[in-house]
Amino acid sequence: MHDGGVEIGELETQSSLRHEELAAQRTAMTGRSIALAAIAVLVTFLSPWPAPLFTYALLFVFVLLGWCAWLVAKSSWGRHWHQYVFVFADFALLTFTLLYPNPLVPFEYPPQFALRYGSFIYFFVLLAGLAYVYQPRLVLWGGVSGAACWAVGIGWLLNLPNTVFEHPGEINFENAMTLVARPTFIDLGERVQEIAVLLIVAGLLALAVRRSRKIALRQATLAREKENLQRYFPRKTAQMLAERSDPFSDPREHNSAVLFADLVAFTTWSENHTPGETIKLLREVHGMLAEIVFRHNGTLDKFIGDGVMATFGTPEPTDSDASNALAAMVDMSEAFDNWKREGKRTQGIDLRLAVGAHYGPVVVGNIGSSKRLEFAVLGDTVNVASRLEGVTREIGCHCLASASLIAAAEAEQRGNATDYRAKLTPLGPIKLRGRSQEIEVYQL
Repeated sequence: MHDGGVEIGELETQSSLRHEELAAQRTAMTGRSIALAAIAVLVTFLSPWPAPLFTYALLFVFVLLGWCAWLVAKSSWGRHWHQYVFVFADFALLTFTLLYPNPLVPFEYPPQFALRYGSFIYFFVLLAGLAYVYQPRLVLWGGVSGAACWAVGIGWLLNLPNTVFEHPGEINFENAMTLVARPTFIDLGERVQEIAVLLIVAGLLALAVRRSRKIALRQATLAREKENLQRYFPRKTAQMLAERSDPFSDPREHNSAVLFADLVAFTTWSENHTPGETIKLLREVHGMLAEIVFRHNGTLDKFIGDGVMATFGTPEPTDSDASNALAAMVDMSEAFDNWKREGKRTQGIDLRLAVGAHYGPVVVGNIGSSKRLEFAVLGDTVNVASRLEGVTREIGCHCLASASLIAAAEAEQRGNATDYRAKLTPLGPIKLRGRSQEIEVYQL
């Protein structure tokens, strides 16, 4: 089966993925807030007072940035580039937090000494949080932002007047230890290594996110296609079709029941009502008829203007197709009468529903071209069912069922088939347009 609304389907898939991105980002922000709260507790016990106050302020800004990024992402006015700004701000703030001396620490230490704590690992934690949004470019941007911010921070430290990054004399073990022992020493090789590893990890993570995004898109597409199948087929049939790679590749012939339902006098009614009222009425009636078709395990083949075509026994026949079609026909007529009596649409009181149903051999398969395929049910059975629905206007009844349908329903011996059969009376043979032979029918 091929969906004609390809662009609409793609938009629905993108919208579904976008919803998942926002949900994942919210989860990430919740986890981030909890983690920062835990860090605040640790700082309370590990840092000399009043140094934690400065850390609390920075942690609060981190939380604020994260939730602002989520709120902007879900807003209608937010733009794609806004997220890149927030990511850069995150890494810039992290660089400031790790390198700028805490002014509330009750003792002095050179800014270069902050590099001895190995705090650069927090950059990888921040980078990993970007994987939640299924955007590989944003992950790469995070790596580039982190590298750039860290490089700027290291550059600031190198420009301090007391910074030492190389020994003026011979390079040996003793001189190296002397350098390391100096609190203002900066190991440039280690700093370059940090930036290089960060960029490599960002690239690898971006590839993983790209793969995850493709899988998420594929799953969203499959879910949408399965949902579309459920608009036409009963749930079990839709599940079966979703599991098969090409269920309609070869046309098949078997016995099925075909039902046509149509609103009589709808054209005249619509002339006296606005397009909005017309669409609203059609949606109500179509929804009611579709629900009855699915309730009786039928397939909604198509909406035809103000009517519907439904089949029972496609794409796979069952041992209750005729009984289900008979039950659906009677229920449709009764449901439509109740709908008018309940006054849900008083303007539709002059309308009535005509239903015709027949049982016999049909051909099931795809028709069309390689670019546009459509599932179709073809054969004389379909034509007879359509003619029966049309001739109800001449006879003046609500529903007409062929004797073939009644006989097949009785042969199936389903529990409620007898009750529905009792509501129909034999009308005798009638002549249908385009057919040389008369056909035995029953009327409701």
